[in-house]
Amino acid sequence: MPDTPLLSFRQSARTRGTALLVAGIWALLVLAWLYWEAAPLVLALPAAFTLPALWDLWHDPQSALTLTGQEITWESGRRSARIDLEEIDYIRLDTRLDLSVRATVVLKTGTKIRVPPQCTPPHRHFEKMLETAGIPTQRHHFALMQ
Repeated sequence: MPDTPLLSFRQSARTRGTALLVAGIWALLVLAWLYWEAAPLVLALPAAFTLPALWDLWHDPQSALTLTGQEITWESGRRSARIDLEEIDYIRLDTRLDLSVRATVVLKTGTKIRVPPQCTPPHRHFEKMLETAGIPTQRHHFALMQ
């Protein structure tokens, strides 16, 4: 019988916010082209910065993290991992300067495995569920270099 998940987090890259942001940028670029007669080559640079977001909107990659009483698993695109909880020494949660939180699984062997950012659930809930599963956590704030 499979273990019931303590935490199941799924996330899609196709979000309303991303779609609205890309549409707004492209609307401004078209407006600049029509109203100010901006050169297409000048507008190509800001348009190029939207290409990764357009790719995510088109392909809609899914990300997931599942924590059970036995293991932690995640998948994102071609990357995936499955780690038994008894192999884990602790999970390090780093708050970065942009206020995002990155998770790193440190195994008892000393090996560090980074959880992809898109797989990381909201950190407060994640930390509570890790405590429930008996996994020690370490919090580090604003480390510039590791």
